Amino acid sequence: MLLSTSRLILRHFRPDDAEILSAYRSDPDVARYQSWDAPVPLDRARSLIAIYAAGDPRVPGWFQYAVERDGVLIGDVGVKLHDTRMQADIGYTLAAAHQGQGYATEAVRRVIEDLFEHGVRRVSAECDARNLRSARLLERLGFRREGLRRAKMWFKGEWTDDLVYGLLREEWRPTPQAAEPG
Repeated sequence: MLLSTSRLILRHFRPDDAEILSAYRSDPDVARYQSWDAPVPLDRARSLIAIYAAGDPRVPGWFQYAVERDGVLIGDVGVKLHDTRMQADIGYTLAAAHQGQGYATEAVRRVIEDLFEHGVRRVSAECDARNLRSARLLERLGFRREGLRRAKMWFKGEWTDDLVYGLLREEWRPTPQAAEPG
């Protein structure tokens, strides 16, 4: 275990996570706004897990936390720590069956707390402008919308707009775990 909340464990990925990772990342609704295309075959999930498991959250570059609830993998939170170790980018994915229950907010909140506790000054995030649930999650956590990049990229067969968010350590207002929104 690397981090925990009242309901979740954020840990390294393990080889036995491959089937669940493959399943939720193969869901077209989950993959819709993500950088990968569904389906994610089991062999690809195994390769990803090998990369994720070798990561270190304190080393610059991407690190992927496995998000576990009651012993079951339900999603992941990615962090890209910049070379200076003072800035980070985040992203998150949750299996459809576990969405709408506050788990993503809880997991991302815990990761942000950890980043700020370890000297990060700024956390950034981006999301497809059509992904209203993701935008609301970021805003709920105190991120400020810093911009809209219109037709930013050709993505899955269409031009898409991109929302840009940022959160500074001095603006961070941690909230009690018991107050998790649904």
